Amino acid sequence: MLPQQRLEIATAIAREAGERIVEARQSRNFNQQLKKGDELVTDVDVAVDTLIGERLDTNFPDEPRLSEELAPDREVTHAAEALWVIDPIDGTVNFAHGLHHVAVSIAWVSEGKSRVGVVHAPFLGETYTALYGQGAWCNGKPIHASRTASLQRCLVGTGFPYRRDSRPPLMRRLMAVLEHCQDVRRNGSAALDLCDVACGRLDAYYESVSPWDFAAGVLIAREAGARTGHLYPCPSGIPEDLYGENLLVSAHEVHAELGDLLRAADANELRLS
Repeated sequence: MLPQQRLEIATAIAREAGERIVEARQSRNFNQQLKKGDELVTDVDVAVDTLIGERLDTNFPDEPRLSEELAPDREVTHAAEALWVIDPIDGTVNFAHGLHHVAVSIAWVSEGKSRVGVVHAPFLGETYTALYGQGAWCNGKPIHASRTASLQRCLVGTGFPYRRDSRPPLMRRLMAVLEHCQDVRRNGSAALDLCDVACGRLDAYYESVSPWDFAAGVLIAREAGARTGHLYPCPSGIPEDLYGENLLVSAHEVHAELGDLLRAADANELRLS
């Protein structure tokens, strides 16, 4: 099947999933619990993951999936394997609290590269899409990343891990960005942060996330003209488009400078520890 056809089907599935999310929010009839001790999950996450899986099975029988709720442990080291990568609700805490930064994220990865990406934000009325080598769009209109060359004028997005004991080492990165950039935003959805970079609302984004959080968004940002990469080398055998540790996505002209700034903050933390 052609990538364009995959994109059209994935977009329709994401929008159907978005309708289910909106209905659940309106009814307020969902349960919340913690997984791994500190990460919020609702039964809507599971229901939407199930819905997406069923629709993918109908259209792409036997194609493997990596999804946050139902298939989070699939091996991702085989770069040649084609794989659907799904986050049914990126921004679960936002969803549970009635905030609007909530997204369905669906990517198709082949030969280690994201080839198809859809990020649908049902409460914002925005659907971001991208095809490898063919560009990126929001609601069908082409989008372009920021072209800023000034780190001092950069608006930077980031996030923090659920585990509180993992947050202190990241404070030096945050302080470095606050001291050298315009400001910081923390919206609670990695997929939408990457889409904000793609359309120039944010000039950069850095964070460590899971594959389902960024596989679609990183393609959308890259196809919109952003530079994508990692602060440190990726482990051998894991495709870069599925390795979410120390992700850095930004306008081209500030990518190297911002990377140096964040690595310097890490080095300072190590010296003080």
